[in-house]
Amino acid sequence: MDEGLDNQISENAAGPRKASGDSHSMEQHPLPDQIAADKFLESKKASRAKGLGIKLVKLAPGGSV
Repeated sequence: MDEGLDNQISENAAGPRKASGDSHSMEQHPLPDQIAADKFLESKKASRAKGLGIKLVKLAPGGSV
């Protein structure tokens, strides 16, 4: 269900804000609204990622044995 909502949000952001009939005039969504929609979708995508974003590594000191 979330993918459908994400697709709908991205389609609405990509589509025109207003459209008229005979005169064929259109108005695009303002740039801040497009950026906000992109940030929203990317944050949802990032929240679904597994892990904490931290990688634990065991370090072994080098030197002569």
